Amino acid sequence: MDINNLIAIVKKKLNNEIIIEKIEIEDKSFLHKNHSGYKEGKFHLKLIISSEELKNLNRIESNKKIYKTLNEEMKEYIHSLQILIN
Repeated sequence: MDINNLIAIVKKKLNNEIIIEKIEIEDKSFLHKNHSGYKEGKFHLKLIISSEELKNLNRIESNKKIYKTLNEEMKEYIHSLQILIN
């Protein structure tokens, strides 16, 4: 999968499941190219999300909601997520 397609899918899925005021997604895969666990076609994404809904949950619950929403993508295309909630 192309990174731009993945980012579009992630944005759409998160916006469909969570009330989000603003979302930014950065591809951080280049930082991990030389790591032992690196695999071609698996991406490292940084999510920067402004969401009152997620802010009202504790950190574990908000992360669970994001991971559950992106379950399929986590299995196939995403190796790591960095999540920042504003």
